Amino acid sequence: MPGLLVLMGSGETSPTMVEIHRATARTLRAGARAVLLDTPYAFQENAADISARARRYFAHSVGLDVEVATGVTGADWVFSGPGSPTYALDRWTGSGVAGDLRARIRARAGVTVLASAAACTAGLATVPVYEIYKVGADPHWREGIDLLEPLGLRVVLIPHFDNAEGGTHDTRFCYLGERRLSRMERELPPGTAVLGLDEHTALVIDLESESVRVAGRGGLTVRRPGSQTVLPTGTRTDLAELRRLAEGRTGTATVPPPPAEPAPAQVTLEETIHTCEELFKAAVGRPDMVAAAQTVLDLEAEIVKWAADTEEDSGGVEQARELMRLLIARLGELASAAGLRSLGLHSLVEPLLALRSRLREEGRYDVADALRAAMLAGGIAVEDTPDGPRWTCTS
Repeated sequence: MPGLLVLMGSGETSPTMVEIHRATARTLRAGARAVLLDTPYAFQENAADISARARRYFAHSVGLDVEVATGVTGADWVFSGPGSPTYALDRWTGSGVAGDLRARIRARAGVTVLASAAACTAGLATVPVYEIYKVGADPHWREGIDLLEPLGLRVVLIPHFDNAEGGTHDTRFCYLGERRLSRMERELPPGTAVLGLDEHTALVIDLESESVRVAGRGGLTVRRPGSQTVLPTGTRTDLAELRRLAEGRTGTATVPPPPAEPAPAQVTLEETIHTCEELFKAAVGRPDMVAAAQTVLDLEAEIVKWAADTEEDSGGVEQARELMRLLIARLGELASAAGLRSLGLHSLVEPLLALRSRLREEGRYDVADALRAAMLAGGIAVEDTPDGPRWTCTS
């Protein structure tokens, strides 16, 4: 079984990374043991829920049966993702897991997938992002587990490199921003480079052939004092070239990275939310209530797809649910407009009933009840019967 090291900038349990996970899972032998290290988020009150969602994601989307564990001994496939990098560091160092992870890379054995907080620990130093960004500690580094040292890379790895959540303030570089990262770079040991991994992007290293590829939405940035090189998604190169870039070496004998291959577009949930909102407005403006109702159905389907995402900070799923509730309420208001009755209530109500049935099947009774109440306010009464829901016009 070939050895793989996969580092992800974010989105590790989202639809954007499914194909990358599937590709790594295909390298596993039958009956391979797959392990989820929950350490980075083990301190959270909802740790069990995060693990359950991650397990469902890998089972349903990737076809991989994953067990939650605190160690990697005997595992063919190891995954770890969101949470606190420093919390993970303290426990992995104290328990010996850090040494076991390094041993996997030295032996070029098994599949090791680290994302977000876990990926942040992979270099010789780690960004203590919680302490700096959320608590207000002075910018500083913590020692990393240095998984990349056996590969000849003297680097730190920074996920969420292209983060733009801040809006009016700079949250690139794992929420550090340019000012703090520039200051911190001066404190790194001489000759150390920064590997910046964009969100919804993966760096896939074949440990046997030493081939390297960048996959996903963004790119990999190799940053050194005064210069940086961006390897966009689709780039295929090798460890020798990555070492050259990290060391800042130049020369005519070195082959530059090949041009990026075309890659299919990956859409984030935040982008989907914006698109659905605009499509709904356009449908109502025409007016086309069937299209408006279908937009709500499409948004609900996206919420289901993204429900396993363990990235707690983004809040994207909850934002999508809030929008869906608003759109449902708006449909209820529109259903009462006399001018829309001539369009045929059947074409509006039936898609809404289908949405309500799906919500009830998934146990999301609060949203289903909100939809029923919105329809009643719009003049449509829904009655549940043994043969299915029936509706009548109340006015």
